Amino acid sequence: MGTASWTDPTLIKSRRFYPKGCSTADARLRYYASKFPLVEVNSSYYALPTVENSKVWVERTPAGFTFNVKAFRLFTGHQTSVDALPPPVRAGLAGKSTIHYQDVPSKLLDLLWQFFIEALEPLRDAGKLGLVHFQFAPWLTYSPASRQQVAECVQRLSGYTLSAELRHQTWFNDVHREYSLRFERDHGLVHTVVDAPQGFANTVGAHWEVTRPDLALVRLHGRNAATWNLKSNSASDRFNYDYTDSELAVLATSIRELATRSRRVHVIFNNNYEDQGQRNAATLRRLLRED
Repeated sequence: MGTASWTDPTLIKSRRFYPKGCSTADARLRYYASKFPLVEVNSSYYALPTVENSKVWVERTPAGFTFNVKAFRLFTGHQTSVDALPPPVRAGLAGKSTIHYQDVPSKLLDLLWQFFIEALEPLRDAGKLGLVHFQFAPWLTYSPASRQQVAECVQRLSGYTLSAELRHQTWFNDVHREYSLRFERDHGLVHTVVDAPQGFANTVGAHWEVTRPDLALVRLHGRNAATWNLKSNSASDRFNYDYTDSELAVLATSIRELATRSRRVHVIFNNNYEDQGQRNAATLRRLLRED
């Protein structure tokens, strides 16, 4: 049980989670890790993580703490600013401001994947790496080309445990749902159970399925339909939602059932506006313990 990020600006500004005086990166991660056993690294979506950061995270967290790391946006089909790339890659893309995965020469792609894997190694060596989470672009439809793109990510990270969040409705409509789940099982992918606003092309329903016997994943985005596709400088504005205790109780029932089919269940609150995720995660943990 944990949240997506521990450093969101609105969380820090709210002053409701971190105690007075907890104002450094070191202190915040240590405090967070004293309250939750799991966190999702979100910053790795916007820029490749570094070996140095991973080593610091290992040092600041206790034994048994787990980091799920979100995959870099270029790998998941999103348009990416060249400025977000490491200098050696950027130098090979002179004249471009933004790129997509298919625009990058193969040698530079190999280098990008190498940087990403090297940054994961300190976490894995310390036994603190959980999932590498791929939240694929919402326009990635169910198609042979899309399945090949997902399969390439699996191949690139052979030996790691990957989770897939497939967001276009075509993956889980009545025609393709069973094929998509079989595809995830065949490729060793952890299926992502999503709780999110419904009625949009870029969201799917919550399919409480297990595709690996060792691990299941639930990501809770909140249910704020009014802000779901909000254009904002702050990503957390989109996920401004405070789950009620009754909503969390219903989710707890589903999570308990999921746990009967998987040895472990990771639950990540992505409603990362102010301290909503941390409060909701604490409540859900209490509800699960009361069972």
